[in-house]
Amino acid sequence: MKVWVDSDRCQGHTLCSMIAPDSFELSDIDGTASPVNEIVPADQQDAVREAAQSCPEQAISIEE
Repeated sequence: MKVWVDSDRCQGHTLCSMIAPDSFELSDIDGTASPVNEIVPADQQDAVREAAQSCPEQAISIEE
């Protein structure tokens, strides 16, 4: 699985990093998220899926 965050859509709600803290990091400047790694380890995939579904801006894209 691969994951991306659309930086134009992300508004820094931080839900993704709360749901999947090992998979998303937040910018110190504006709080927007980015994936720690584009390739998601198997043990983090369920949390990343939940984070993508929970994103209010639908800024997280997943490729299975």
